[in-house]
Amino acid sequence: MDWGGIFADAVRTAIGVQAAAYALTSVGLNLHYGYTGLLNYGQVGFMLVGAYGTAITADAGLPLFLAILVGVAAAVVLGLIMGLPTLRLRAEYLAIVTISMAEILRLVARSRPMEGFTGGSFGIKGFANAFYDLNPIPSGDYGFWEITFSSRALWVMTVGWGLVALASLFIWLLIRSPWGRVLNAIRSDEDTARAVGKNVFSYKLQSLVIGGVIGALAGTLIAIDAQFTAPEFWDSVVTFFAYTIIILGGPGRIFGPILGSVIFWFLLGFTDQFLREAIHAGWPVVSLLEPTDIGAVRFALVGLGLMVLMIYRPQGILGSRAETLVGDR
Repeated sequence: MDWGGIFADAVRTAIGVQAAAYALTSVGLNLHYGYTGLLNYGQVGFMLVGAYGTAITADAGLPLFLAILVGVAAAVVLGLIMGLPTLRLRAEYLAIVTISMAEILRLVARSRPMEGFTGGSFGIKGFANAFYDLNPIPSGDYGFWEITFSSRALWVMTVGWGLVALASLFIWLLIRSPWGRVLNAIRSDEDTARAVGKNVFSYKLQSLVIGGVIGALAGTLIAIDAQFTAPEFWDSVVTFFAYTIIILGGPGRIFGPILGSVIFWFLLGFTDQFLREAIHAGWPVVSLLEPTDIGAVRFALVGLGLMVLMIYRPQGILGSRAETLVGDR
């Protein structure tokens, strides 16, 4: 067993672009769920419109910066469309509406009538060359030991984790403002917040839009990294990965999504490489698996670990047990 290689692969996965993108979308979702108490199961819909807004605009020949702004604007519009008729619903109904909206968007993007606009099931590719033209890192591989990244990957990672840092700082400032204290009151008991004259619906809508915009930036980051976006990127399971990350790190904590994403992707990378090495080495029981089974097994193992966490520490690694109980009332 090449334990060094297994660990190095897990670390590369834990700090890579995918981990940064999921940390970023989880920062936005944490504003919804961790700070406002909104059960938004359609965060991937915001990622989709951010990615497609950027890709379609850039593919039309417009500047990439403008294309990213179009993706952000699309997320604002989606937040208003999704929030205006639904935020007065109870939490369970809001969850159903948001996950339905995200799935509708995915199916529309891949539909045949939309092929001339979204590329249909073939998607849109090669639209982010301007981003890589800005790469200040000379060509080559960078890192130490077996943990190395190409200049291209390092550039995307730098931008990705930079966005995570900026988004986390932005949320930290918001939550410590009077606006953020109202969100905390809504999460604890929205009837009390309403009784003291706060427009609960307006605050929820603002929270939904802001968190959605952050999610749209995460979707744009994934699309730029791949130089491609297609409907299959934006399956509903992406939102549930983000919830797993939040629960793992601790809801309602600034560093919760960051820590949760790093641990989540480390575990996925570790179990994937470990199972491959164990199958190759002929370990008992493990050798009965086929390489095609690894993807399902690694998620099952991570899910089992999450179940144990929820039993013994439901507030997550950084979360507060008292705040979790308040949010469940």
